[in-house]
Amino acid sequence: MKNKKTLVLGASSKPDRYAYKAIKMLVEKGHSVLAIGQNAGEVEGIKIQTKAIPLKNVDTITLYLNPARQRDYYNYIVEAKPKRVVFNPGTENPELYQLLELNNIKVEVACTLVLLTINQY
Repeated sequence: MKNKKTLVLGASSKPDRYAYKAIKMLVEKGHSVLAIGQNAGEVEGIKIQTKAIPLKNVDTITLYLNPARQRDYYNYIVEAKPKRVVFNPGTENPELYQLLELNNIKVEVACTLVLLTINQY
């Protein structure tokens, strides 16, 4: 399995949150994970940053932010030049899809947990 460096945007250290479950499963499946969330915390040894961090060679950004909260990160996401951005349920955002496609970044409307579970990540 290829290690896909993934940024979880909208990360949470609350076990009932999907972002938490995604970090946990990404780590279990051997991916390197970066996490940015509203509140600092830690999941499976991954520190949740509260500010944008410099990104290099990120394969995937998986979103757990609603469209209004995504706006603050538009430039950040585009500048990171990930291969793809995964829009998890509830994060769908046609405005951002267009911006990403203009920058040759693949848009995937899917659930990270499902993709990992069925080995399609």
